[in-house]
Amino acid sequence: MNEQPLFQEDTIVFGLLMLILAFVFYTSSKKTGAFAKFYKIVPALLMCYLLPAIFNSLGLISPDVSKVYLIAKNYLLPAAIVLMTLSLDLKSVFNLGPKALIMFFTGTIGIVIGGPIAILVISTFSPETVGGAGPDAVWRGLSTLAGSWIGGGANQTAMYEIFKYNPEKYGAMVLVDIVVAQIWMAVLLFGIGKKDKIDKWLKSDTTAIENLKQKVIAYEKSVLKTPDLTDYMIMFGIAFFAVGMSHFGSGHISNFLSSNFEVFNDQTSALSSFTSTFFWMITIATLIGIVLSFTKAKKYEGAGASKLGSIFIYILVASIGMKMDLASIFDNPGLLLVGLIWMVIHVLLLIIVAKIIKAPYFFLAVGSKANVGGAASAPVVAAAFHPSLAAVGVLLAVVGYAIGTFSALFCASLMEIVSPI
Repeated sequence: MNEQPLFQEDTIVFGLLMLILAFVFYTSSKKTGAFAKFYKIVPALLMCYLLPAIFNSLGLISPDVSKVYLIAKNYLLPAAIVLMTLSLDLKSVFNLGPKALIMFFTGTIGIVIGGPIAILVISTFSPETVGGAGPDAVWRGLSTLAGSWIGGGANQTAMYEIFKYNPEKYGAMVLVDIVVAQIWMAVLLFGIGKKDKIDKWLKSDTTAIENLKQKVIAYEKSVLKTPDLTDYMIMFGIAFFAVGMSHFGSGHISNFLSSNFEVFNDQTSALSSFTSTFFWMITIATLIGIVLSFTKAKKYEGAGASKLGSIFIYILVASIGMKMDLASIFDNPGLLLVGLIWMVIHVLLLIIVAKIIKAPYFFLAVGSKANVGGAASAPVVAAAFHPSLAAVGVLLAVVGYAIGTFSALFCASLMEIVSPI
């Protein structure tokens, strides 16, 4: 959308997003009436995501003008991770078993094979959509999607630098990345509202997840207290000091790697993604939260630490929704169809494997978002199941960052082989 949005100041945009969240929470709390019937069909979390998307589509707000998403991602997300990790039972997380990793790597494989299969399908009736030569070769542009959908922004940039796709056409790839990923995000959030039915269909064993949730709930009850101003100040102090340390540490680690090891400066190297300050910021915030979970700070769960973290997560959800322009779905139907087929293959493979190994919907959803969305989305989806599960999403997303460039390179090679000349 080229036109300027009606509301351009971040203070106003943030106020609108907060009003949306307040409206959704107020209406979804109604036990009777039209709203109660509506939220039985449409989960409240999905509305927190869709209403900002509608505001963007109507030209009221725009992520191109507003910095709210960047603020939420860089400040509120690490704070949420720390607050939600305070009550972490690390042993119980490991007791979740191998299914989380199996579903994550299934998602990765789905992206790796989905790209070339999508090209093969489209080339049967519209070879020009996936053809091209030299810098204009569509497979080069699609390699950036593979990087984004397996790791994140740093991996996407690495693919762009390696394959030198035509910069004038790169915007279309970014659009497909955003639209397809956000459509899948909406579907996942809708599914969370139906998770019990989905788990029943998958015949999944949710015992380990429920045990972890119940442990956290039981611990919260055992240390439950009515928080006072001092508790809130201490919790905010812990969270945002950790955010500060995360930014401080991420900058120094990134600078150290790029200053002392030439391989990290080479954008064509698979190791270049490790200079991403966002990657290190999330990693450090997670480590701080894990360390604090072994200290007396853990008791602040009884004062509502994870609830404060949930507030930050919902603000992030609303700001992510703001990135979705519903009208843009129809801007480039050919490339968009490639992206949709690609994502469908990713999803189908996840469903098949989940059905075979009887994995809970939680592992399917988080395993997917740890690939398609990374550290900015995986903890959001995980926390939607229960705040205590946010750390699982973060840990898987970190794995995605680590393997993103290597996997995307393999995917790009396959896409080059099957692309029409």
